[in-house]
Amino acid sequence: MDGNDVNTGGKCPVMHGGLTESGTSVTSWWPKSLNLDILSQHDLKTNPMGPDFDYREELKSLDVEALKDDLRALMKDSQEWWPADWGSYVGMFARVAWHAAGSYRLADGRGGGGTGNQRFAPLNSWPDNVNTDKGRRLLWPIKKKYGNKISWADLMILSGTIAYEVAGLKTFGFGFGREDIWHPEKDVYWGAEKEWLAASDSRYDDVADPATMENPLAAVQMGLIYVNPEGVNGQPDPQKTAEQVRETFKRMAMDDEETAALTAGGHTIGKCHGNGLAENLSPDPEAAGPEYQGIGWMNTKGRSIGRDTVVSGIEGAWTSNPTQWDMGWFDMLFGHEWELKKSPAGAWQWMPVDIKEEDMPADVEDPSMKTLPIMTDADMAMKVDPAYNAICQKFMADPAYFADTFARAWFKLTHRDLGPKSRYLGPDVPAEDLIWQDPIPAGPTGYDVGTVKAKIADSGLSLAEMISTAWDSARTYRGSDMRGGANGARIRLAPQKDWEGNEPARLAKVLAALEPIAAETGASLADVIVLAGNLGVEQAAKAAGVELELPFAPGRGDAADEMTDAESFEPLEPLADGFRNWMKQDYAVSAEELMLDRAQLMGLTAPEMVVLFGGMRAMGTNHGGTAHGVFTDTVGALTNDVFVNLVDMAYTWVPTGSGLYEIRDRKTGEVKWTATRMDLVFGSNSILRAYAEVYAQDDNAEKFVADFAKAWTKVMNADRFDLT
Repeated sequence: MDGNDVNTGGKCPVMHGGLTESGTSVTSWWPKSLNLDILSQHDLKTNPMGPDFDYREELKSLDVEALKDDLRALMKDSQEWWPADWGSYVGMFARVAWHAAGSYRLADGRGGGGTGNQRFAPLNSWPDNVNTDKGRRLLWPIKKKYGNKISWADLMILSGTIAYEVAGLKTFGFGFGREDIWHPEKDVYWGAEKEWLAASDSRYDDVADPATMENPLAAVQMGLIYVNPEGVNGQPDPQKTAEQVRETFKRMAMDDEETAALTAGGHTIGKCHGNGLAENLSPDPEAAGPEYQGIGWMNTKGRSIGRDTVVSGIEGAWTSNPTQWDMGWFDMLFGHEWELKKSPAGAWQWMPVDIKEEDMPADVEDPSMKTLPIMTDADMAMKVDPAYNAICQKFMADPAYFADTFARAWFKLTHRDLGPKSRYLGPDVPAEDLIWQDPIPAGPTGYDVGTVKAKIADSGLSLAEMISTAWDSARTYRGSDMRGGANGARIRLAPQKDWEGNEPARLAKVLAALEPIAAETGASLADVIVLAGNLGVEQAAKAAGVELELPFAPGRGDAADEMTDAESFEPLEPLADGFRNWMKQDYAVSAEELMLDRAQLMGLTAPEMVVLFGGMRAMGTNHGGTAHGVFTDTVGALTNDVFVNLVDMAYTWVPTGSGLYEIRDRKTGEVKWTATRMDLVFGSNSILRAYAEVYAQDDNAEKFVADFAKAWTKVMNADRFDLT
C-alpha cells in the first residue's frame, strides 16, 4: 500500500467493526432517544467481585484499628514520587475525601462519596479534582493490603477523617458500608456545558440570583465541586461569592453555621497550589497517554512536585501551621487586612497587606523559608457577609464549639449519602441519632398479619385506593442516597401529606381507615399501608384468574414529626409519576424522561419499569382516577391487557393536543381509549416496545403477574435495610 495514504494516516487498515470509543454510540444518530442504559449501568457484567461477594460480610473481618494505624502512618510517610507538603499528607487526604463527598446534592441525592465514583470519569478528571489521583495512588498500598475488606469508597472517606484526627481534631465518628461501583455513573446530570469551567451564566436564569441555578445542580461551573475560588465567573467580589456559597451549600443540605464551619475547618489544614502555569501540565487522567498510567496534570516543563505543584492556580496556605488543627484560619482572616493579587499561575487571590514573618507559613519543602498566606474569595466571603461574620465571631469566642460544629458538619458531609444509621458499620458509629439521618424507630413484628389483612379487607377501601396509597408511600425512595420509602410512614406527616402527587383528600380518607387498624392490631401504620397495597394487588391478580400471595416482612416503624427534617424532605416531592400517569405541570423535560429518572432512583431495571407501568394502568391507579392509558375493559384486574392492546395494529393513535391521544379502531374510527404520550412511549420506543411485546404474548399472562409481583415487592421493600 501507499505509506502516504491520507485516509489511514500512514497506517495499514485492519478489520475494525467494534464500537470501541465513547464518542459515538448505537443511538448517537438519535440524541433525543431515551437513555435506558441508566437502568442497567451497574450490573454484574461490570463487577469483578462476582454475585456471591458481600462487602458487608467482608467488613466484619476488617481489623479497623490496624487500618487506622496504617492510615495514621501514611499521613507522615512522605513519598519521593509525590512529596508531602511540610512532610504531612493531612491536607491531601482531607481534600480527597472532601471532593469525593462534596459532589452530593440534595435535590436528587446523586453524587457524593458513597460509591467510590471519584475513580472514574468525569470526576477523576474534573478541574477541581486535580491531583486527587495522587491521593488514590498513595492509598493503593493500603487498599492492596486489606483487599476486599475495605472498599475504595470507604477508604477515601476514612482517609480524610483520619487526616483531621492526625491534625488534632476530635472527630465525631465514622461509619463503614460504602460499596464500590465498577463503571462510570451514567445517570448523573452534571450540567449541559461542553467545556470545563464554562461561565456560570448558562446554569442560571440570572447569575446575580443564585437561587435561579438550574436544578438539581449545586456547583456553579462545570468541573467544580462548589464555587469558583476566585469569585463569580472568576471576578472577585466576596459578597457575591457569599451568596453563591450559601445557595451551593444549601443544595448540599448545609445551613449557614455548617457552611461557615466547613469553610473554616476545611482551610485550617493544607494549602492551595499555583506555583506554575496550567498550560504546562499534561492532560487530565482520562485523556492522558498510556505512559502516564492514569496519572494526570504532571508538569511537562519542570518539577511537578513540592513548591512547584499546580492545582487550583491559587498559591499559598491559609494558616501559619497548615498541618495542625487550630484557630489559625480565624486568626489569619480576621487579624489582617487583605488585598487582591495574582498568583504565579495568574489566579486572583487575597493576600495580607501587612504580616509579621513569624505569622507566615513555612515553605512546603524548606522550613527555613517563609511564604505569604492567602485567602480565596470564598474565605473573604465569611468575613464580608454579615451572617457568616457573626457565626465566625461565635466560633472565635468558643473554639471548642467550633471544633465540635466542624466535626459534626464533616461527619454529615461524608455520611449524607450513606443512608440511615442502620446501614453504618464499624466500631466508631456515633450513638447519637441525627435528624438528617431520617431516624425511624424499630417497628413491631409480633402481630398477626392475617388479622390485619382481614380488617383491611373489611375497611371499605377500594383496590385503587389501597394500591395508590402504598405506592405513593414507597415511591419516594431513591437509591442515590437511600432516603425516602415506605418505612417510617412519613406520608402521613408534613410535608408529604400535602403533596399534590399524593392526592391529599384521598390520602386522608385512606389513613383514616388504616390508622385504627394499626392501633387495634399492634402493627405499625407503615406496615399496614404496605399490607393494604399488597392486598389490593392480590385481589387484582385474583380478578385476573391468578392466585397470588405477596411476601411480607413486618417490622417497619412509624417516624414522628420531631424525627423528620421537613425542609430536607421537600426535594423528594414527586413532580411527576409516570406509573400513575401524572405530571404536576408541563415541564421542558418530557414525561417519559421524568419516568425514567424516577425509575432509576427507585433502583428499577427496564423490564421492572415496564411491568409496573402495565400493571398499575390495568388496576386503574391513575392519579385522580383518569382513564388515560387504561387500555382494558376489565379495570381492576391485573391482566396484561394494556400491552396486548398497546401493540395491536387494530388501532390507530391520533394526537388531540396538549400531549393527549385517542386510540381508535382502525376500521370504524371509533374511539376506544385515550392516552398520554407517557402511555404511548411504551409502544413507540423500540426497546420499551420489545419488553411490552414480551408481556403481550398469549403465553406470558402469568409471567406478567409474577414479574409484577416481584417488582412491586422490590419497591415496597427498597428501604428495608434490616432485611438485607
